[in-house]
Amino acid sequence: MWVNFIFALIPIVWLVVSLTALKMPAARAGIIALLLAMLLAIFAFKLPVLDTATGALEGIVGGIFPIVYIIVAAMFTSKVTFKSGAMQKIQDMLCSLTTDKRILVLLIAWGFGGFLEAIAGFGTAVAIPASILMTFGINPIEAAVICLVANTTPTAFGAVGLPVITLAQTAGLGVMHTAFIVSLQLSVLILVIPYILVGLTGGVKAIKGVGFITFMSGLAFALPQVLVSKYVGAELPAIAGAIVCILVTALLAKKHKDDPTYAVASEEVPKHTAGELLQACAPFILVFVFVLAASSLFPAINQALNSATIKFQIYTGKNAGQFSLNWLSSPGTLILVATFIGALIQGMKVGEIFGVLGDVIKGIGKTAVTIASIVALAKVMGYAGMTSAIAVALVKLMGPVYPLIAPVIGALGTFVTGSDTSSNILFAKLQYSAAQTLGVNKTWVVANNMVGATAGKMISPQSIAVASTAIGQEGSEGEILKCAFKWCGIYTVIICVFLYAVGLATGNLHF
Repeated sequence: MWVNFIFALIPIVWLVVSLTALKMPAARAGIIALLLAMLLAIFAFKLPVLDTATGALEGIVGGIFPIVYIIVAAMFTSKVTFKSGAMQKIQDMLCSLTTDKRILVLLIAWGFGGFLEAIAGFGTAVAIPASILMTFGINPIEAAVICLVANTTPTAFGAVGLPVITLAQTAGLGVMHTAFIVSLQLSVLILVIPYILVGLTGGVKAIKGVGFITFMSGLAFALPQVLVSKYVGAELPAIAGAIVCILVTALLAKKHKDDPTYAVASEEVPKHTAGELLQACAPFILVFVFVLAASSLFPAINQALNSATIKFQIYTGKNAGQFSLNWLSSPGTLILVATFIGALIQGMKVGEIFGVLGDVIKGIGKTAVTIASIVALAKVMGYAGMTSAIAVALVKLMGPVYPLIAPVIGALGTFVTGSDTSSNILFAKLQYSAAQTLGVNKTWVVANNMVGATAGKMISPQSIAVASTAIGQEGSEGEILKCAFKWCGIYTVIICVFLYAVGLATGNLHF
């Protein structure tokens, strides 16, 4: 057992060492990890060569569609709003509501940052809000850390639900039920994070006077996220939560009397009409409408779109399933169409729109290779029995308290890869196997990986690099990491203890 455990760990250890110590590009590290896994699968775990190759191929295809496809669509939406000038109008609207930096942090880093994460992800939720906060005189390092802490819980349903969808599909669980459990597990953290953000602007005393707004800002994000994940699906929870959060916080900000102690100096913000703001938000509104219409809430549309799904087999080994190419009902397709129409509404020409899409596709190459190789790695490890070998050894080592460290596994994955989605690809099957071995609720433990992954996002090298670039202080990564690491540690301890205790109390876990 222990020999297989050591062999199975080699590709994962390689990823950790190559990305952190060797500073190797993620695409190259992923390819080498895949090759290592394939060699180990063939020679140490006796998986036939053909099965190993087709298992890897299935992973590569699964990485490109739907994962990379959705990333392209989400980035397309983000780039279009910048190209059309719509993003500047949205920023102006948020900045015109208050001069109290505590509330500005809730609006910009938490609400608007959460929205950017929900529709695009991949660094936008740190880079854009951090640069805006700086225009209000907030210290650059402080702005970076605030945005890193804020960009934790929203990442679970970021990029139109991609991380949770990938988590469920990799583990072989129902997407909607998994999304609901993840949203429940995150709900308490969503209530806590806004208080931390306000505290970061001026210490614990800064909460005085904005405690109610801070609470409502968290509740307004958490409640819609839980309800949408329960009744609609995994694509829209963070979008709905962020929109409601911004609206509620904005309404309360209008009634709030700003404290001069926390007033910020800013340039005059341009005013925009309701029509201009509606036009600026058109792509996001259409994405929301299209994804909602294609969900199970509207069975006729949902079934019609899914009827175009193409199924075929790639893997040649035992218990092979069919690969589903749901090209019409994919969130990627819905987002692309919605964004194209939204761009036309904003006055962009067809040639300009395709030019933006072309630029996105050209720039996604290395990310595509990284994701494809990591998905392929996870598939090979799963088919060869390497994932289950790690799970069995960890359960043997930790016993019934293994679920206590389940979130740490997810956090490690995000720290190494910089992506919640990649962490879920790497470890979802491992968490499932561990839960199965222990005889506890598999969905509960697998969801722990997602919650843990949100913690690792705060300190991943990629996130830190994005933050330092956004504030124009390349070279400040060490200082940012030092500040963020403390909060990541606190965050991780809270989720490990909280999720384990709740799991025991609700019967999802047993000791």
